[in-house]
Amino acid sequence: MSVTKKSLSKDFTQGSIPKQMLWFTLPFMASNALQVLYSTIDMIIVGEFVGTPGLSAVSQSSQILNFATMVCFGFSNGGQVLISQALGAGKRKEMSRIIGTLFSLISIFAVALSVVFLTAKGWILDIMNIPAESYAFAEDYLIICGAGLFFTAGYNMVSAVLRGMGDSKRPFLFICIASGVNLVLDVLFTGIFKWEVAGAAWATIIGQAVSFLFSLWYLFRHKEEFGFDFSLESFKISKHYTKMILSLGTPMAIQSGCINLSMLYVSSMVNDVGVVASATFGVGIRIDDIINKVSQGIQFAALPMISQNIAAGEQKRAVKVVHWSWIYSAIMTVVAMIAYVVFGKQLFMIFSDDPAVHEMSGTFVKAILWMFPALAVMRGTGAFIQGIGNAKFSMVLALLDGVVLRIGLSWLFGIVLNWGFYGFVLGYALAPYGNAIPGMIYFLSGKWKKRRVLAEDI
Repeated sequence: MSVTKKSLSKDFTQGSIPKQMLWFTLPFMASNALQVLYSTIDMIIVGEFVGTPGLSAVSQSSQILNFATMVCFGFSNGGQVLISQALGAGKRKEMSRIIGTLFSLISIFAVALSVVFLTAKGWILDIMNIPAESYAFAEDYLIICGAGLFFTAGYNMVSAVLRGMGDSKRPFLFICIASGVNLVLDVLFTGIFKWEVAGAAWATIIGQAVSFLFSLWYLFRHKEEFGFDFSLESFKISKHYTKMILSLGTPMAIQSGCINLSMLYVSSMVNDVGVVASATFGVGIRIDDIINKVSQGIQFAALPMISQNIAAGEQKRAVKVVHWSWIYSAIMTVVAMIAYVVFGKQLFMIFSDDPAVHEMSGTFVKAILWMFPALAVMRGTGAFIQGIGNAKFSMVLALLDGVVLRIGLSWLFGIVLNWGFYGFVLGYALAPYGNAIPGMIYFLSGKWKKRRVLAEDI
């Protein structure tokens, strides 16, 4: 039985905002959590069967790969904003050309980044100061996962299309299937076949490929709804929409890339402390990433809701979406902080049985707690700034957060003040306030009301 148009796209310009956001957010939260679990499962399995050097390798390599993924994600998000605004403005016919252009652009970016990883892997690992014990493992993971980057980018691309249409359930379904595949293959390749870190990498790539193929099949099955027929002509790059996607996506890609680059730089400083600090920071960042990505589901849900309402001229309703984003984010923040305080050490024990890692985990938890209030604010303001199409301001905030503060504060506390591991983590934790505070000021000022509506140019 085919799915109707009504079930594939949602109208967010009417109805109960808190109810809509709640049910729209939950699949995003679960989907984001499962996507993070790709590399998290790898870390758990590798920590169990390979040990601390393998754990350090996966944690560090994952951060490198996340940089590439988030760059592609930034451009996909630019396409998502266009799709949501086209839907809100009633310009459904234009969505087909936007989708085709987005597909072609992301494919080019993904292939180009894979080439970079495969040709410059040694240089990248050397910059990261990968511990000698972990270097060969990290190289294996980077080569295999870097070669399969197209599948990761492809899934995020299709998910962006579905999110733009107001569909949060299907991306969750696809990632569930892929996560199951990844888990089974992780145990098989690493635990039984003893392929070590390479086995975990192959499990990840195969899982991501499955996720992409299922999502692509879904779009093909419902191509009438999207007006996208998958012919060679449909993938023709439109200069007009390329310009719009790049104008939105480039700042978003820089935003995502800056945050990940800063994480890599901070990791390189931590790596100088030794393999235990490297593994502890890698595990801690992974745990934080799970919490971060789950809360990011609120931002993912708010983005198309805000975009549709702005395009439809419903500014007051868009503002209410931000308010409810803050409420839901605050609830999640409190829960996350309690979980860290009560179960912090136990969370680290899931990834490693190394007593030295367990001992250092308490230091990480004490520092990272400072981050959560800023994240609660960012979920609403971040979605709003992106939803109205002000990607340049998003980029400015990302540079302030990801480059100036994240690197600067980590260097200040960790090296200049000689606070060591605690200082590195504290600098990392305080940096998001450089995004949250200016974003809130911009939103509350009302200056955004004078901006031209993006949908007018679609």
